[in-house]
Amino acid sequence: MFRIPDNEFEAAINGTLLQKDITKLAKGEGKYGFNGKDSERFMRAQLKSRHGETVEKYDQFYRDHKLLLKLFQLLAVMPITRSGPGLVTFSWKSSATTYALIFYSLMTLVVLRIGYERVKILQTTKEFDEYIYAIIFILFLIPHFWIPFVGWGVAKKVAEYKTMWGHFQVRYYRVTNITLQFPKLKILIVILFVGCLICAVLFLLSLSSMLDGYPLWHTLAYYHIITMINMNCSLWYINSRAIKAASKGLSECFKRDITAECSSYMLSQYRFLWLNLSELLQMLGTAYARTYSTYIIFMSVNITIAIYGAFSDIFDHGEFSLKVGGLVVCTIYCSTLLFIFCDCSHKATLEVAQGVQDTLLSTNVLSIDMQAQKEVDLFIQAIEMNPAIVNLSGYGNVNRELLSSVVGTVAIYLIVLLQFKLTLIAQNQAIGVQNAVKKM
Repeated sequence: MFRIPDNEFEAAINGTLLQKDITKLAKGEGKYGFNGKDSERFMRAQLKSRHGETVEKYDQFYRDHKLLLKLFQLLAVMPITRSGPGLVTFSWKSSATTYALIFYSLMTLVVLRIGYERVKILQTTKEFDEYIYAIIFILFLIPHFWIPFVGWGVAKKVAEYKTMWGHFQVRYYRVTNITLQFPKLKILIVILFVGCLICAVLFLLSLSSMLDGYPLWHTLAYYHIITMINMNCSLWYINSRAIKAASKGLSECFKRDITAECSSYMLSQYRFLWLNLSELLQMLGTAYARTYSTYIIFMSVNITIAIYGAFSDIFDHGEFSLKVGGLVVCTIYCSTLLFIFCDCSHKATLEVAQGVQDTLLSTNVLSIDMQAQKEVDLFIQAIEMNPAIVNLSGYGNVNRELLSSVVGTVAIYLIVLLQFKLTLIAQNQAIGVQNAVKKM
């Protein structure tokens, strides 16, 4: 992944004018005076992307989605904290981590107790279909045990990613003279915050009422797990939406500034800013690689088993029972989360390069100087060499192709399982005929 050294980026920003000349003009020592536009540039040039107070002032993204991060802390999933102005960190000695360890330990006791009951039910099951059906309830307990691996284990990278957002927003302001905004994001996060909790309750209550052998008290072990699954989908959606908003804002400002002044230094500034945004997009996949790789596998397995269970029950009884309804709810739930996960990434990646690239390709290179033409070429090369892709550390790219791949994989396993089911039905029918013949 391409990383931009801070000193290189600062040099690109400050390279618009000779710093010594700007300083002289600011002090009134210049020969030609200091106009308003240059004054604004000079003031923005003084901002440092690693200065905590400056980052705190411009880090609108953290302020908007802080509520969702608090919910992650509350459920002991991601104990990262705002340890200082503009700085997000993770420490094993922090109070958030201590709380996470205590909460996780207590919930582990609950999960083990109810998990023991579910395993006992599984052991008493003799038929293959009922065995598959019983596995669903155990599968939904598994995410609890991978929290230390996919949550705490990546917390340091996630904290770095959140801090990078603050640095980017300062740089965005320095280049565009506009504070990066995320329209309606704060309201959306409140809706998602409440929605994660409500959906978890409704999902578990519906399963408890529709599925046999799933008493209401067993749901106690699942509430925090289902809420965590919902939150992971919401967090990915929010991050993708933020990148999409930043991409749109950057492309609009780029088009505005290039129309007014298509100079080499302006192109250079936006090139580095775009590379910083591309780095954020790639870092999203890197930071959450473990979390969402397991997320995809979990969803795929649940979808496969739920669909098979529904078809199997219909084959056996020839009707749409409450059990089938519960399995359909499970299928729709997992499929919806998987679709949102893939679709929002796809839309974000399309937005990152499209607007800027369209502006570059529409630029009349004959009307600009040689240095600006070189910058246009460098910008286009940078876009080609840094494709807008969310990659989970080599496990796979997150886009609509991933959704198609999962659907294809699920379909293959369903065909195999249903063939096995039809074979069992044929064998049972043959045995029934043989028994009937013997009785005659």
